[in-house]
Amino acid sequence: MSQHSYTRRDFLKVVGFGAAALAMPGCNSVSGLSAGRGKRPNIILIMADDMGYSDIGCYGGEIQTPNLDRLAANGLRFTQFYNTARCCPTRASLMTGLYQHQAGVGHMMNDKGYDSYRGDLSNRGVTIAEVLKQAGYSTYMSGKWHVTKHTGPDGPKHNWPRQRGFDRFFGTIHGAGSFYDPCSLTRDNTQIPPGSNDFYYTNAISDNAAGFIREHNANKPFFMYVAYTAPHWPMHALPQDIAKYKGRYAQGWDALRAERHKRMIEMGIVKSKWEITERDSAVPPWNEAKDKHWFERRMEVYAAMVDCMDQGIGRIVSELKRKGNFENTLIFFLADNGGCAEEHGSRGPVKPDPSKEIPLRPMDKNALQYDMQPKVTRDGRPVRTGHGVMPGPTDTYIAYGRPWANASNTPFRLYKHWVHEGGIATPLIAHWPSRIKTRGKRRKASLTGLRHQPGHLIDIMATCVDIAGARYPSEYNGNRIIPMEGKSLVPAFDNKPIEREAIYWEHEGNRAVRKGKWKLVSRHPGKWELYDLEADRTELNNLSQKYPQRVEQLKAMYESWAVRCGVQPWPVKKPGKKK
Repeated sequence: MSQHSYTRRDFLKVVGFGAAALAMPGCNSVSGLSAGRGKRPNIILIMADDMGYSDIGCYGGEIQTPNLDRLAANGLRFTQFYNTARCCPTRASLMTGLYQHQAGVGHMMNDKGYDSYRGDLSNRGVTIAEVLKQAGYSTYMSGKWHVTKHTGPDGPKHNWPRQRGFDRFFGTIHGAGSFYDPCSLTRDNTQIPPGSNDFYYTNAISDNAAGFIREHNANKPFFMYVAYTAPHWPMHALPQDIAKYKGRYAQGWDALRAERHKRMIEMGIVKSKWEITERDSAVPPWNEAKDKHWFERRMEVYAAMVDCMDQGIGRIVSELKRKGNFENTLIFFLADNGGCAEEHGSRGPVKPDPSKEIPLRPMDKNALQYDMQPKVTRDGRPVRTGHGVMPGPTDTYIAYGRPWANASNTPFRLYKHWVHEGGIATPLIAHWPSRIKTRGKRRKASLTGLRHQPGHLIDIMATCVDIAGARYPSEYNGNRIIPMEGKSLVPAFDNKPIEREAIYWEHEGNRAVRKGKWKLVSRHPGKWELYDLEADRTELNNLSQKYPQRVEQLKAMYESWAVRCGVQPWPVKKPGKKK
């Protein structure tokens, strides 16, 4: 089945075979692989940036993602997997298997005076790369790092990828930037310019990842972290990808939310009894929206960015197959937070003022890019922001905005920053042909391609340690290491429970705890709300008044966790300052 002929109907047909997650012959569990009964798997961890729960095809979206759809159809889709609601805390938590405060990134990349808010990855945690490297793995990274405040070429590099366990690195140290001229573009420990006029960061991430596979010594297993910046703002995409979505969003965000929700129910991603949330009150009905052509273009570019990422994932998979590594490689795909409602660069008048001639010097082709938002393109054009700027080209820098983010997070509430489901729910695809079997005659109704067990990205470290037969250290480089917080997802591969007490969140004072089906959540500075997620995952029926004792129980659990992990009241004040 070719990439171009693979349709959603085909996807549903494939999923219909079921997904019996059977162990390899002679292995009662994945741990048997590390006991010498089989070859240890390669592991590829792929993450999208600012992508909503319902954007990709296999989670109900209309965006063309045939490569991810194929991985999902022949693997597993987790429906209740979570991140931390923000990019850098997620990356710190993902890499260490700790909650972000324990990893030193309780907020962003600024030091607030507490070890849990240093804005720099803690030496009391270890990265997946550090753990697997000690277990004999080669380790590679391509993409966005964003777990250190030291991003300059001449500053400290103790928390750059090469110093935190990766053998090879290509990507950016900073958290955002132009896709045509990224801030802090780096190869290994050296910052570099883009180097060509046709540079596009998403393609560069994909091609370098494929290159690492191509150059890998086959005598060792490898771990690779592929961290895309797509589809984070700015809305930059290639013309041929944008053209694929011309006119696709002409019916607007209300129609898009409805069609996505319908597909999600059909796929089993969400339950029909979970009512879709109302349109965000700050978003007008589509039929009342002004500048529709501009709004359409923003979503067309966003879709093109996700599409291009999927194409790159296809090239990574093709290289795995060419090298004979596809069958015994575990591929994870997830997102760092929910869709982003930030209106970066999209409000106010167009700047610089197009009526005024502004002399600008082109950037030298060998100059490093230090600005997250460049002032000028390499060929000397001003980079434009403002309402009405048509995104896509290198001389623009705007976001896709709140209305489309509301659609990206269908059917949930809120966005990136908040810990209601719209901010923290992520797709998670797990694909591993040698271990996860999704086709065959031995079909079991209880083993489908969907996994509804709640999980959190802290579980990725535990899973990697489990399947690699690695040892998570109690001490590393002379530092006492905090025990990992997550649980291995291996039982869920066989549709067994993930045994845990609870999952916790805090970001910018927004806080939550989930224990079983119950979730206690607060939008800062609001009161606690209580939801039964089995009956109401879209969080529309607050049960806090009905079950006050359960509120108190979960509140006490949250407060105990917050003290243990170093969570500070929001806004965080440096020590010595009055609260």
